[in-house]
Amino acid sequence: MMGTSTLVCAPITAETVRKMVSDMGKAAALGADLVEIRLDYLKVFNSNEDLKTLIKESPSPTLFTYRPKWQGGQYDGDEKHRLDALRLAMELGADYIDVEFQVAHEFIDSIYGKKPDKFKVIVSSHNYQDTPSVEDLGDLVARMQATGADIVSITTTALDITDVARIFQITVHSQVPVIGLAMGERGLISRILCAKFGGYLTSGTLDSGIVSVPGEPAIKDILHVYNFRLIRPGTKLFGVIGKPISHSKSPLLYNEGFKSVGFDGVYLHLLVDDIANFLRTYSSTDFSGFSVGIPHKEAAVKCCDEVDPVAKSIGAVNCIVRRPTDGKLFGLNTDYFGSISAIEDGLRGSHDRDNTTGSPLAGRLFVVMGAGGAGKALAYGAKQKGARIVIANRKYDRARKLADEVGGDALSFAELENFHPEDGMVLANATSVGMQPNIDETPIPKHALRSYSLVFDAVYNPKMTRLLSEAAESSVTVVSGVEMLIGQAYEQFERFTGLPAPKELFRKVMENCL
Repeated sequence: MMGTSTLVCAPITAETVRKMVSDMGKAAALGADLVEIRLDYLKVFNSNEDLKTLIKESPSPTLFTYRPKWQGGQYDGDEKHRLDALRLAMELGADYIDVEFQVAHEFIDSIYGKKPDKFKVIVSSHNYQDTPSVEDLGDLVARMQATGADIVSITTTALDITDVARIFQITVHSQVPVIGLAMGERGLISRILCAKFGGYLTSGTLDSGIVSVPGEPAIKDILHVYNFRLIRPGTKLFGVIGKPISHSKSPLLYNEGFKSVGFDGVYLHLLVDDIANFLRTYSSTDFSGFSVGIPHKEAAVKCCDEVDPVAKSIGAVNCIVRRPTDGKLFGLNTDYFGSISAIEDGLRGSHDRDNTTGSPLAGRLFVVMGAGGAGKALAYGAKQKGARIVIANRKYDRARKLADEVGGDALSFAELENFHPEDGMVLANATSVGMQPNIDETPIPKHALRSYSLVFDAVYNPKMTRLLSEAAESSVTVVSGVEMLIGQAYEQFERFTGLPAPKELFRKVMENCL
């Protein structure tokens, strides 16, 4: 199975030649295919001597860039000196040089007939304002190609994730090799999916913290989180839609999972402002499935062609699958599936997990703390399994409203403290009380836990919340939010791939993440 031919480039932006040499070694060790040596970052630059050293000492092919301030670089000196240095780099054995579109004609004319065989000129254009229309981008590529460029490099700014679709269109249809990247967090997918759409190279930083361009991922993440080398034109695309989204560990989980079962897919962070616009823009069946995070779960319901009945009742979709046959979008809610199946496992006891005759929730009193999206999912999920539902919320009227919807009873938090109508009840916390950094808080005092046989907490950071610790001390079975997270991920993975989830691997990745 052939992977991508798209190269991974490491920008080298050190201020001394010595540090650049050391960074080039680091780039090679991380797996970069070439280094982009940014001469404009050097505090002192002696062209002849320094270029010889940099070319000789580089373990990888070299691309030299001497970016002027008028194209977003650091160099603010004489233009003739700048272009002379780039010509000299070519003569001394550089593999590529990057020259700005504005001066490309003149520069390429000046090296006519002197170009070494394998040497290539990249002609580049940077747009720090936005991403132009497909027509304007196509026109720009044609004009850049007309300078005699071997490779055309366009960097734009993604004001919305849908802007990147225009970059992909240009890359796929161009007759000349194209580097098409979009800056900013909304442009991250351009740096990974260029491997699918035939981009010449992508770039990544040496360290997670040091970024030469906004939204640029680290090389280790490009290669090891997103499995860049495995991406091909036929690779299916998945991702987690949210705002904010960079904190999500889902790409690590799903990409490890895809790799372990040999599934040809890649899963991305998708910073989305408007989910309807996103789904409309990326409508090809290659964009095969999405996990939906905050704040888009309610809006996602309206975007789907068909919605699972429980997700419809909850009024929230956290998983969208695009049918390969007709491209129709099917929405479901795996949040409730993950938590309810984890609670059922807890009630059955680990020795009895395979005995699935009927749900151990049937007929039980199931108390949900919190009447927001998570509370709603738990209430509908437990109701579906035959439980009797009680909703407790800080604001009683919200508890009443949800209780009426699911056909249950409502309590205020104050009443919950002395609520002991029967033994063997289940308590589920769907509030954020006890979450990092407020780990000393709990939604209910310890003495109130005595009538429950199981306590579940949707909070997963920390794994053992104060609520769960106090329940365990009271000899109550506890189920952590990590179980819910893993359970809903199993379900989504199987919906996305049609294959069984690699459960042990998921558990291991989750434990490491948390």
